[in-house]
Amino acid sequence: MNRESILLGLIGEDISLSRTPAMHEAEGLAHGAATVYRRLDTRTERLREKTLAELLEAARATGYNGLNITHPYKQTVLPLLDHVSEQAAQLGSVNTVVISAEGRTTGYNTDVTGFARGLEEGLADATMTEVVQVGAGGVGNAVAYSLVTHGVERLYVADLDPGRAHSLAEEINAAVGREAVRGVDAVGIEEIISRADGVVNATPMGMPAHPGTAFDTSCLMPRHWVGDVVYMPLETRLLAEARAVGCRTLDGTGMAIHQAVDAFRLFTGLEPDAERMRTTFLSLS
Repeated sequence: MNRESILLGLIGEDISLSRTPAMHEAEGLAHGAATVYRRLDTRTERLREKTLAELLEAARATGYNGLNITHPYKQTVLPLLDHVSEQAAQLGSVNTVVISAEGRTTGYNTDVTGFARGLEEGLADATMTEVVQVGAGGVGNAVAYSLVTHGVERLYVADLDPGRAHSLAEEINAAVGREAVRGVDAVGIEEIISRADGVVNATPMGMPAHPGTAFDTSCLMPRHWVGDVVYMPLETRLLAEARAVGCRTLDGTGMAIHQAVDAFRLFTGLEPDAERMRTTFLSLS
């Protein structure tokens, strides 16, 4: 690619507060490359009539080097790509699309490594024998894979669509080669949470467009740890209520920063500075 300039974008809904553009633009500039990162928000009047396929084709035609993909397109983007990495295909979820000079698209999932590094930084010594994950959507696949490959012995994945939760469980169990994940209905999940060591919110609940919590937090006790993938805002209602109870918490910062670090590397072939990208991320708070 032309390292004198980098053109990137983010496709998703309600992404005006995303800090990803600033991280990539600052990191590209630090490497001497003029970098433009555009938000392609499908909730805006300009783009709401565009299909995901049309947005991908437009990015290809206008010379984008890559795209990040966020809610609600991480799963629906797969069949539109020319190639998908083995891990992303196993998970059925893509958050990073590299566009070659010839216009070929390759999908990856950097949410996996992003969440895993967040766990290592924030909850390295937490008990993870039994954990509940609420949400089996696009980011849920990556979170579940990270959890069961970082010490969780039994993971319950809850979703309002039990079929989606069961499908995710089958995918992750096949990927890791053991029966580590069980899909369950989100209705009544509080009872399972009350017995578990920790819980992770892998739904959009807590974002400005999705206020509230994904479960009744009255089931939380001080011995629990609570994680949230949402980072807009950093202090979600879930985390605020968990801290008030006395729980250890993990916000979406680590995942947001490290997924961007790995995506930048894929987009550019350059080696990013994770601490520099963290500084940029935190400067926007």
